[in-house]
Amino acid sequence: MKKARFTEEQMVTILREADKAPVPEVAKKHKVSAQAIYGWRRRFGELQPADVKRLRQLELENAKLKRIVAERDLEIDTMKEINRRKW
Repeated sequence: MKKARFTEEQMVTILREADKAPVPEVAKKHKVSAQAIYGWRRRFGELQPADVKRLRQLELENAKLKRIVAERDLEIDTMKEINRRKW
């Protein structure tokens, strides 16, 4: 996977700057294309830089919980199979 030039927090900071100034001007200042800024806007919307960090934490926590539920379901299925074989 290609490493991004900017962190997500930096992208959102640039977006907030682009909310106050013309996008082409902000793009030139940060040496990115205007299309990149429009793509970031589609991805991050109205988020603030601090919100991005919290969003990332929630995504990681959600992935962990999904993994736990999947493991639990597998254990339950295994126990049901063992129980069927006993009878």
